[in-house]
Amino acid sequence: MTEEAIHLYIQPQENLLPEHHEHIKVVILGTGTPRAFYGRAKAGVVILAGDKAFLFDCGGATVDQLIKAGVMPQRISDVFFTHHHSDHNSGFFDVFITSWRTHVIADRVFEGRKGPMNVYGPTTTKEIIGKMRASFDFDVNLRVNYNFSAGEGADIRYFESNDGVVYDLGGVKITAFEVDHKPVDPAIAYKFEYNGKSVVISGDTIPVDNMITHSRGVDLLVHESYNKAWLDALIAKFPEQTIGLSNPAKYHSTTLEVAEIAREAGVAHLVLTHHIPAPAANEEAEAAYTEGMGDIYGGRITMARDLMAFDLS
Repeated sequence: MTEEAIHLYIQPQENLLPEHHEHIKVVILGTGTPRAFYGRAKAGVVILAGDKAFLFDCGGATVDQLIKAGVMPQRISDVFFTHHHSDHNSGFFDVFITSWRTHVIADRVFEGRKGPMNVYGPTTTKEIIGKMRASFDFDVNLRVNYNFSAGEGADIRYFESNDGVVYDLGGVKITAFEVDHKPVDPAIAYKFEYNGKSVVISGDTIPVDNMITHSRGVDLLVHESYNKAWLDALIAKFPEQTIGLSNPAKYHSTTLEVAEIAREAGVAHLVLTHHIPAPAANEEAEAAYTEGMGDIYGGRITMARDLMAFDLS
């Protein structure tokens, strides 16, 4: 087959985002929860700044979502975990392997990682992700010895911290701070700063003073939430499911609590994610989910949908 014919038959990657971003670009990869919902992938956010792409959490389908967003997985060498519930880390195997493998699409070559994956997270991270890494030794050994993938790409460098600056290179500063998602402990959030702009990613948490302190004046706050009235209605309808349906109240934040956080912190733009229960992706359902928030917080509120992007310029 000729080179021209190959170009006709191999599906191109036509939606690629630029490799350099002068300002912060935030893409919400998944807005879902451990429960499966149509059109809502598990938790993940990718932030592009300068020549780098930073991944925050990687639940199931993260690689698929990255590709849909126009970010080739080979760009990911830094993964930041907020905590280690499955909907925040179950996609790590795919991210690790796919980012390491060189990929050819039509007339483009996407070089895989030549060096270790950098993994950041709370102080449980090496223990948990290290076990994941050990579980796919069989696959990794095949990649190295049969496919001749770069050997150092099979490794992980761990950076564990529950509080403080965890990344400070190329004008990008990332700060971790503790939140409260017990019984998952520790759990952290991240503040991302670049070129005069800032964004906070909450992870999963009940309301904490730390969130207000670190979110003060930020351009974008990406915060999880649940709708208490909706959950109460479901409990009334399905009393036999009371335990499972009432659990979110123990370690998540209500929509109204998040509005109060945004108000107190003076956030410019509030983006809700990790929706519990997940509303239909239409304006009517989203308005019902956020009912009452505008009475507390006068800034812009967005109900995130998968693959929504925000440019902070």
